[in-house]
Amino acid sequence: MDNIAIKFENVTKRYKLYKSDKARFLGIFSKKIKYKENKAIDNMTFEIPRGQGVAFLGKNGAGKSTIMKMITGVSFPTEGEITVNGRVSALLELTAGFDGEFSGRENIYLKCNLMGMNDKEIKELEPAIVDFADIGDYIDQPVRTYSSGMKARLGFAINANVEPEILIVDEALSVGDKNFKKKCTNKVSEIMNSGNVTFLFVTHALETAREFCTRGIVMEKGRIVFDGDIDKAVEAYGKL
Repeated sequence: MDNIAIKFENVTKRYKLYKSDKARFLGIFSKKIKYKENKAIDNMTFEIPRGQGVAFLGKNGAGKSTIMKMITGVSFPTEGEITVNGRVSALLELTAGFDGEFSGRENIYLKCNLMGMNDKEIKELEPAIVDFADIGDYIDQPVRTYSSGMKARLGFAINANVEPEILIVDEALSVGDKNFKKKCTNKVSEIMNSGNVTFLFVTHALETAREFCTRGIVMEKGRIVFDGDIDKAVEAYGKL
């Protein structure tokens, strides 16, 4: 297991779909409230070795983002077991976890603390994060005053600079303007070349997937329909 970064064993994830918010609330207290069941992930098993770059390909609703949320601990499997070995940095919902009343600088400490870092470690990374975000004096203003683009830039800057062992990117390379997108792509390349970093990439950008990944997992309706070489995975995805 020392060489395995992520392992899924017979993982299934079901969601309960209620007709309304009221029904969902009542469903907490009563099993009589009717709902439909959606199986987002269906009995999935796979392993990802340390240092491997893997692209997850599939149509919207295939279950790709659900997998990433379970790896990061945002969501949990209904059945099965997930093993994650290493510090995870996830470029998923970049603005999640910010406190609107805190300044950008204070939010750096907040988010990094949530990732398990101490203040000394964060202080060492702070200049690099502030420089990468490149939002000027706004770094010391409340995040509620930020545009959505500025929040995303700060979110990317934090997650990309925490020296992860497992890096998850879910279309986050499309953040901001053309220059910042290039900056993000270069940063991911730097992380990938820096050592034994495991890289998971959820994307529809097939050329970018080929650039960063050697393996592709193609999904359809919560199941794996292909798992192998990235070029063959892209071909299999095209047939969907």
